Amino acid sequence: MRLGSEISAVVTGGASGLGEATARRLASRGVKVALFDLNTERGEALAREIGGVFCEVDVTSETEVDAAFAKARELHGQERILVNCAGVANAVKTASTDKTTGKPKHFPIKDFERIIQINLIGTFSCLAKSAAGMLTLDPLADGERGAIVNTASVAAQDGQMGQTAYAASKAGVVGLALPVARDLMANGIRVNTILPGIFETPLLLAQPENVRVALAASVPFPKRLGIPDEFAAVAEMMITTTYLNGESVRVDGAIRMSPR
Repeated sequence: MRLGSEISAVVTGGASGLGEATARRLASRGVKVALFDLNTERGEALAREIGGVFCEVDVTSETEVDAAFAKARELHGQERILVNCAGVANAVKTASTDKTTGKPKHFPIKDFERIIQINLIGTFSCLAKSAAGMLTLDPLADGERGAIVNTASVAAQDGQMGQTAYAASKAGVVGLALPVARDLMANGIRVNTILPGIFETPLLLAQPENVRVALAASVPFPKRLGIPDEFAAVAEMMITTTYLNGESVRVDGAIRMSPR
């Protein structure tokens, strides 16, 4: 797919981090970008800066997702690109001993469900609704109607201690790529997934400097944190390389996460 002003895109989690970098890169190529996020202040400011539109949306709410797509499409037309970056993380062991009471406890099921709802079901909700909209588009010269990029994590393959829910949710996102690509193959819609390693996101940049230095040192090469625009560059490649479909690609400096 060639990028330009005739193409529109939706980026979930687009107000910061990997989503922001992707939105900026697509806008710099002339693409009309809609940002889906809960952070209204950052989202509206970024939308003004890149000439896009901001849609406040909780990806776990089907009503809000529907309203956001309706708003984006009214202003930009039906999107040919969806990049799913919305997601959250936590760190809780499956079972452990409470330090205060000395009694055994387990990961609260409602907290596990929340991570799955946001990271996996939220991703699929946006993916399915976007793909349905793409079916209304005329195919481009190569027969393509659209391209979807999902965001998983290296934790999907080597999750660390305390990442049970996060790793499971991201493994689910990886599991979407091939079957969804097969579901949509007759319609000219491609689906690929990025598994980012340790990137300079707001969450990591808030950590103490010694923690960031230690994390950077754990990367084989280059020994640094990933730059969000490097993620965005891979997303752009997945969008523009028509022969790439049903794939999940690690972008991680060759890191393999240790147990803790």
